[in-house]
Amino acid sequence: MSTYYLPAGSTADGRFDTVVTPETAGWGYSGLKVLALEPGGTATLATGDAEALVLPLSGSCTVSCDDEVFDVQGRRDVFSRVTDFVYVPRDAAVTVTSARGGRFAIPSARCDRRLPARYGPAENVPVELRGSGQASRQVNNFCTPETFEADKLIACEVITPGGNWSSFPPHKHDEAGEHEAELEEIYYFEVADGPSGPGFAWQRVYGTPDRPIEVSEEVRSGDVVVIPHGWHGPSAAAPGYDLYYLNVMAGPGEDRAWLISDDPVHGWVRSTWAPEDLDPRLPLSSAVAKEGDDAR
Repeated sequence: MSTYYLPAGSTADGRFDTVVTPETAGWGYSGLKVLALEPGGTATLATGDAEALVLPLSGSCTVSCDDEVFDVQGRRDVFSRVTDFVYVPRDAAVTVTSARGGRFAIPSARCDRRLPARYGPAENVPVELRGSGQASRQVNNFCTPETFEADKLIACEVITPGGNWSSFPPHKHDEAGEHEAELEEIYYFEVADGPSGPGFAWQRVYGTPDRPIEVSEEVRSGDVVVIPHGWHGPSAAAPGYDLYYLNVMAGPGEDRAWLISDDPVHGWVRSTWAPEDLDPRLPLSSAVAKEGDDAR
């Protein structure tokens, strides 16, 4: 198993299909677990020194934390709609129960402040359409600095139509400065199936001369790429297969800021983007449930 590319199931532990901790990633803040529950299943976890979210990938659930109970509608799958979610603080016991079963991402970040547990409605999630042409993609900004309060955690979802590139131009955020924040990042992938079987995509990460890193991997549903530093992008969706990834970021900065630097070789591409050239397939989803999208 690669240091940076973690195939689906390679980090599984009990009910968790995926487990990435600061210790296993070799860094200080960002983490991710994916909890799989059978119908009627329940799991209790301790957040310890990290704030976290309970974000349905598929299915609905009830989240109990700090003597509060949150009913989460969820979704059929990551391509069907924008989901609601729950924020849970550090130093908490959290119980997740699912009547019909499902899979639930738990992105986390080590932090100092203990904020209250809160519900995030799907209707409050800003959906951003970014890029142009074959670099068009949808970004669900459910836990970014401008949209939802947290101490350290930054998280969003990106949906890329089949044949398009996202995370492009390649960019990095591994140095603290006026125009860049130091952030560790996790990419968790899901790829839409085709009529004959599972789809695939491709992820690239590459370093600077003084901090080498090289990742060039075919990715499929459940795969993870961890990015401690370096330029990352593109995330390329194969034609015919829509691509989803969950980004989890956190770092040591006092300000919770998502600041990036483009690779100067490729940053010029942004100047060629025109709003009228946005891929007409977008948005691929919204907070409104599609017909038959009953996760309960």
